[in-house]
Amino acid sequence: MSGHTENEITVAAPFDLVWDITNDLENWPRLFSEYRHVEVLGREGDKTTFRLTMHPDDNGQVWSWVSERETHRAARTVRARRVEPGPFEFMDIRWHYEETPDGGTKMRWIQDFAMKPTAPVDDAAMTDHLNRNTRIQMDLIREKIERRARVRTGPHPRAAVPN
Repeated sequence: MSGHTENEITVAAPFDLVWDITNDLENWPRLFSEYRHVEVLGREGDKTTFRLTMHPDDNGQVWSWVSERETHRAARTVRARRVEPGPFEFMDIRWHYEETPDGGTKMRWIQDFAMKPTAPVDDAAMTDHLNRNTRIQMDLIREKIERRARVRTGPHPRAAVPN
């Protein structure tokens, strides 16, 4: 058996800004609430190999792994995979970006994975965890990017106006 998640969010910001911010790996600890540190290990063209370290979990465990990430800006896609899978047999991630008619950007993350038999959770539990956490992270990212977009250009036409 294996796990699969698909989550998406629309960001009220232009594609170029969303792409630049979400693909700035060195900035991920300020973009994602779960990451403590990113160390870029190598770059070759559009492929980056990096170590990602999370903040300690509720049990004090610090998770860290090496991933490869390849960006395809013209196709508006990113493909990533864990090189050091840790508790996963494999973890493959795809990000898709799509411009919306109102000048925003729809961002979709797809994760395919399988947990090792020795992992602390099974595929179903990890699917639930990833779906919950991905939505949290996407909301945070959307808020940060939209805030940055407002500073640059003023409110997006679709953005809510406070009372």
